[in-house]
Amino acid sequence: MPRKPAATVSPTVSPAASPSPPLAPTGTDLVPVAAEKPDNGAEAHAHHNLDRGLRAALARLTGGVSSHAFLESWADWAFHLSHAPGRQMELAERAQQNALKLMTLAMRGKSDAPPPFAPKPYDHRFHHPGWQSPPFLLWQQGFLAVQDWWDQATDHLRGLRPEDANRARFMARQMLDTVSPSNFPALNPEIIEATLASAGRNLTEGAAHVAQDMVKILTQTHDPAPEGFKVGQDLACTPGTVVFRNALFELIQYAPQTETVQAEPILIVPAWIMKYYILDLSPHNSMVRYLVGQGFTVFVISWCNPTAEQADLSLEDYRTTGVMAALDAVCQIVPDRKVHAVGYCLGGTMLAIAAATMARDGDDRLASVTLMAAQVDFAEAGELLLFVDESQVTFLEDMMWDQGYLDRPQMARTFSTIRSEDLIWSRAVQRYFLGQDDLPTDMGVWVADTTRMPARMHGEYLRGLFLENRLTAGRFAVEGRVIALKGISAPMFVVATETDHIAPWKSVYKTQLFTDCDLTFVLTSGGHNSGIVNEPGNPRSRFRLSHRPHGAFYVGPDDWFATAAPQAGSWWPAWRDWLQGQSSGPGPVPVTGAPDRGLAPLCAAPGTYVFQT
Repeated sequence: MPRKPAATVSPTVSPAASPSPPLAPTGTDLVPVAAEKPDNGAEAHAHHNLDRGLRAALARLTGGVSSHAFLESWADWAFHLSHAPGRQMELAERAQQNALKLMTLAMRGKSDAPPPFAPKPYDHRFHHPGWQSPPFLLWQQGFLAVQDWWDQATDHLRGLRPEDANRARFMARQMLDTVSPSNFPALNPEIIEATLASAGRNLTEGAAHVAQDMVKILTQTHDPAPEGFKVGQDLACTPGTVVFRNALFELIQYAPQTETVQAEPILIVPAWIMKYYILDLSPHNSMVRYLVGQGFTVFVISWCNPTAEQADLSLEDYRTTGVMAALDAVCQIVPDRKVHAVGYCLGGTMLAIAAATMARDGDDRLASVTLMAAQVDFAEAGELLLFVDESQVTFLEDMMWDQGYLDRPQMARTFSTIRSEDLIWSRAVQRYFLGQDDLPTDMGVWVADTTRMPARMHGEYLRGLFLENRLTAGRFAVEGRVIALKGISAPMFVVATETDHIAPWKSVYKTQLFTDCDLTFVLTSGGHNSGIVNEPGNPRSRFRLSHRPHGAFYVGPDDWFATAAPQAGSWWPAWRDWLQGQSSGPGPVPVTGAPDRGLAPLCAAPGTYVFQT
């Protein structure tokens, strides 16, 4: 892949602006490693690599989590609590109150009155009706009472750094989850009921599941897709053609399904943290198929699954050789037309960077910009910030430096621990104690189809965006010049999801704070994936929608939520209407590819990169 010459990165320039110097192990800015000890560079390099190798080994043992960061948070919490006698008295009173509530519950026996403690909304461990009967109810309530006390104990305390308070609460919750009564067969009424009903077969089948999963972990293998969920046949099956390919991505042009199409095509930029076909799942919930059926010409980027040989891919590579190369190809196939650009998750963040760069450089090829569950400001990035500080990022950088990439299972563990009650412990009980197989779903097959993140790109992303939040701080430069989201003049459609723990909706909402263009904002039900893959006809779907004209004053998320009325149904039709409103009207169907411009059809969709493992 062509690369630009090396250039020194100044303290105010984003990592995306410099493709060449190696990442420094410490510090807030990227500098050449040799600058750390110019008087004895060779010796410093050897010692430096020894340190990095040790950290990489430790990172593999801890799943990329820095023990220093969490120990520091515990120490900060304990120190401030030891100097807060008022908070200590408050916690003693809380413990007495919780104990009194438990005693009252035990003395009254079975009652129609609600118990004093309730699980969190995303905690499904105690949904079985057996948990409402003694003695299981008392065990459940005892666990929730302790959980309630720890939530109070790790609440924010004057002088305590908020990130340390949040991290201490997270660690307390992780430790408590290991001793939940739902994890023990003798204390879980659902397991007892299943064991009696099957004469213990559930336990033998669960043991077989344990053995199967251990083999997969040790051999790093994956189960093949179950019958009815084959990629290219059942999933990612919307008809189309690969019309462009480079080392980074394949560009798919989908076959039209209407006699005329909107003149402006759509280019979708998915995240390279996952396979693109989250947006082309089964025929009934494929966003791509829906858009094509509504009369749009749709192009989608299918990213490669990078290997260790591509460890040096940078954020700038993903912008130039990815997004901009795809846009150039689309403009060759559909000439003299602007393009509706759509970005999902990390792909949306990169699209925002590309759009701001285009605005700075006077490139007006975008008819509109749609960002789905994509953050541009990371100050309120939710519980993922628990895993982002200097120590944590250094650990991840060194692990990626050693292996060349960050593997998806390593990322998945982070996402799972944020909702460990449901994503780890509930699944473990169902699979290992109830003997239940995971029911195959299109979303589940996609989640298991893992991808990797290039070492350099991910380090730049963590430092430049997550850790230093440069994009909205006016410190993110592309090609040596700072970009600003306020320069984007194309109308925007921004989608957030209510229960997103990867891109919290209030963080996504802040896109309105850093832009001045005409902007429509949607908050939809569901999570990071289910809220986006939210096809019409889903009876549980709902959304809130508002329009902010160009130059209007900013309204905070809480005030907005209080006034935005919920609407039943999927947000897709509202988006379709908005896209049509930003288009110039229907026209003839474009040809597939542009053979006369070097963009001849290469193969049928879903292409070849989607099958890379």
